[in-house]
Amino acid sequence: MIDRSQRLAARVFAITFLICTAVLMVVFRRYFAPLLVWNDQAATARNLIAHESTFRLYLGSVFLYGMGSVVMLVALYIVLRPISRGIALFAAFSQLIFIVLWFIELIGQFCALRVMSGTLQGFNPQQLQALAGFQLASGWDAYYIGLPFSALATAVFSYLFLRSRYIPRILAGFGILSCLFEGFCGFAYLLFPGYGAIVSVNYYEMPVLLFNVGLCAWILIKGLRPAEPAKLAPTGS
Repeated sequence: MIDRSQRLAARVFAITFLICTAVLMVVFRRYFAPLLVWNDQAATARNLIAHESTFRLYLGSVFLYGMGSVVMLVALYIVLRPISRGIALFAAFSQLIFIVLWFIELIGQFCALRVMSGTLQGFNPQQLQALAGFQLASGWDAYYIGLPFSALATAVFSYLFLRSRYIPRILAGFGILSCLFEGFCGFAYLLFPGYGAIVSVNYYEMPVLLFNVGLCAWILIKGLRPAEPAKLAPTGS
């Protein structure tokens, strides 16, 4: 049986994901992407300090997405805990690692902004630009380190959805496959930065995004299906 708290948590997850993702995508494309200069972090840093208010608006949306990720993490754990408490806890911990690295990336971007604002003494403008670019690159490295953890978490949550039959099995299966792709791409990019020229970084998260949108649509339109008792594992497994 699915209790009221699970249904409420599922709706909280769906609404939070759709709102946070929509806001982040709009702000990224409108306010951050135009300032990026690929393969030239120093030039990117110059653009960011020249449009500081715009950059801070983007950083605010990044912070809110991180906070929303905590809400989504707790909501998914509540939904899937009855299927297997141990496995759900493992998935939640993996996602928590990604969230921590997400905020580390945010700190790196704030550090780059502080460097470019001229608070450091004894450095010429070119040195400050190079240092700020290094901070930006380090922050993005933190994100790609966290990406395989996020893929692992979503894959495990998808596995629990598959076991529970709360959603169609084909949707849960697609979630697992899309996470394998995302995790592989994120790890490959860390080992071989040139991998981004083979498979664009713009596509690493696309399958998982499609899965999550489909999951949210199913939750909001159809709701969770009652699980079959025979399919449920003991709570402590």
